[in-house]
Amino acid sequence: MLLSICNLVIKGLLQTQKDGTSKLMSFVDEQKMYRLYERFILEYYRKHYPSASANAEQIPWQLDDGMNDLLPVMQSDITLRKGNRVLIIDAKYYAHTTRTQYNTHKLFSADLYQIFTYVKNKECELKHQEHTVSGLLLYARTDEQIQPNNTYFMSGNRIDVRTLDLNGDFRIVKEQLDCIVEDFFDR
Repeated sequence: MLLSICNLVIKGLLQTQKDGTSKLMSFVDEQKMYRLYERFILEYYRKHYPSASANAEQIPWQLDDGMNDLLPVMQSDITLRKGNRVLIIDAKYYAHTTRTQYNTHKLFSADLYQIFTYVKNKECELKHQEHTVSGLLLYARTDEQIQPNNTYFMSGNRIDVRTLDLNGDFRIVKEQLDCIVEDFFDR
């Protein structure tokens, strides 16, 4: 993560404005920012919550016949484990957090299908032990008026959709990330 941040600074992608504030130039590769965003969250939890075992892990497909030809690898961005609780976080860094159809805001269906698939396969993997598996789509907050902040209960699992506001003091970012751990593990 540190190397990614250094790379961002060295390439001159931080721009200082006349008022002394800095912002990212608009041509920054969204894929690089996505990887940095994902890595930041993972490393934050590794450093601040070692008891919650933070990793990016592969989730095996729970197949009835073992036939896995052509199936994609399910790679979580962040998986937090504490006791018998598991939280799978899928970090999303997009220009828009929702799509608009007929003047109605909706979540990106592919994102919801992805986190649901991760959660249900992890749920099935752990079926012989006491456990709780939840999922979280964590979008980087945008300037849009509509920001997702919802909790859904789907087929026995909790799946949340939230935004992380990175546009402010680090204390605010820290509070938001800490709140996630409290919500999922300290209740």
